[in-house]
Amino acid sequence: MDLITLKDWTSEELQATLDEAMDVKDHPDLYRQSLVGQSLGMLFQKTSTRTRTSFEVGMTQLGGHAVYLDWRSTNFTLADIGDEAQVLSRYVDGIVARMMRHDDLLDLASGSEVPVINGCCDRYHPCQAVGDLLTIREVAGKLDGAHLVYAGIRNNVCNSLIAACIKTGVRITVVAPEVNPASDDPELMEAARESGLFAETLDLVAAAAAADFLYTDTWIDMEFFEDDSFREERERRIAAFTPYQINESLLEKSDAYVMHCLPAHKGYEVTAGVMASERSIVIDQAENRLHAQKAILMRSMGA
Repeated sequence: MDLITLKDWTSEELQATLDEAMDVKDHPDLYRQSLVGQSLGMLFQKTSTRTRTSFEVGMTQLGGHAVYLDWRSTNFTLADIGDEAQVLSRYVDGIVARMMRHDDLLDLASGSEVPVINGCCDRYHPCQAVGDLLTIREVAGKLDGAHLVYAGIRNNVCNSLIAACIKTGVRITVVAPEVNPASDDPELMEAARESGLFAETLDLVAAAAAADFLYTDTWIDMEFFEDDSFREERERRIAAFTPYQINESLLEKSDAYVMHCLPAHKGYEVTAGVMASERSIVIDQAENRLHAQKAILMRSMGA
């Protein structure tokens, strides 16, 4: 069972995965043989801390084995992506791919003979959203009726949060003056607007006052943040998005917990003080990637 985007999963499939993730977290010993004898191919075109570690450790803790493949050291850089994916799928039982472009991920999935999990692309980050929902459920005690406010640029993370929230009864308000062009998904936005759970505003203060959870992400894709060739666009975005920073002044007007998918650029989308505050649940959120990943692996690879 592929996980390319949560748009393709039913509400029941997503809820069942969250139930299993919670059970895996609470009773890890019960699952230590779940993927015995199975191997996961991990193809990474983008850098990673949380996605790589959580999948690799997750496979080990489930009794399986993970093979890490840096894109630049493979023949994926030279050959047809679909052909290489078909070959890789003859060696492993599942593939997690962290790709720059969504279209390349689709080419890989079309060639693969085993389940493909999207470990992040420029349009979606579904595994992140599953971990985020797990965190919200832990903190709030439920998903249905919780209110998440996302502030910043509408990007791959935001897309997956929208898809996840409207399938689980979480109200989501997006405060985003711009959309990352590569992440634009009119189909998703139409479904969100029809769900009754989605709202858009540019009034961050009012949105934050009504939020249970405040979520932000970097305004600039991490691979471009220190890129001098991106300097002009970086400076433009910083000027455009600074009014949407999650900072101490905003938290004085809100009782919300703060979430971030990391890595954070402190002083930009969020301040260091907020990250270190008692309201910040970003480390718990990062930990939950491990438990969510394990549940995704078991569902995708048939355990």
